Amino acid sequence: VSLTTLDVDTTKTMLIDEDTAANGLLTADLIGKDGTTAITGTNVLNIDITAATTTELADYLSGVDTVLKGMTSAAADLGSVSKRISLQTDFVADLKDSITSGVGKLVDADMNEESTRLKALQTQQQLGIQALSIANSNSESILSLFR
Repeated sequence: VSLTTLDVDTTKTMLIDEDTAANGLLTADLIGKDGTTAITGTNVLNIDITAATTTELADYLSGVDTVLKGMTSAAADLGSVSKRISLQTDFVADLKDSITSGVGKLVDADMNEESTRLKALQTQQQLGIQALSIANSNSESILSLFR
């Protein structure tokens, strides 16, 4: 039985990273529509829209969309890993059942073979005893003729 490990990029699944804000989906700088950082030092947790311009609001929406995409991607990755783990668990259980069943069949087959071999040896022994008995009784009959 072999076990395969799965690698998960945890930087793509962390929502809030207190040590390195750029690693958290909710604490990273917002990314604008063009893929560049829209506003540094601003993240989803501290958005203030009261004094925001239309461009900043559009960038905020883009940032929220980016976070949603990241969370959706992370959820898909976790779902995929979960499914693989489930499949491996089922496979190992089926393999264990197959091995147990196979060993049982081998033991049963060996017991049948040994039982047959024992019967054959017992039959040979009985035939040998009968042959000796017949030989002994015939020799006495032949000796009685010479008397």
